Amino acid sequence: MHASKGDRLVMHGRVVGQQEQVVEIIEVLGPDGTPPYRVRAENGHETIMSPGPDTVVDHRRTADEG
Repeated sequence: MHASKGDRLVMHGRVVGQQEQVVEIIEVLGPDGTPPYRVRAENGHETIMSPGPDTVVDHRRTADEG
């Protein structure tokens, strides 16, 4: 898994009816964009996490990238 600051991690629900959780990466702590990541949830809570296999990276583009 490779991600950059500003990307979002989308964690899919593991059981029927469980909603996805989305957090924003605010700092990459591993080498070359690898985990762990410091993330911030929509409610403002921050934590450090190493995403599991049920997580995908939503790469965000900046205005400079097109």
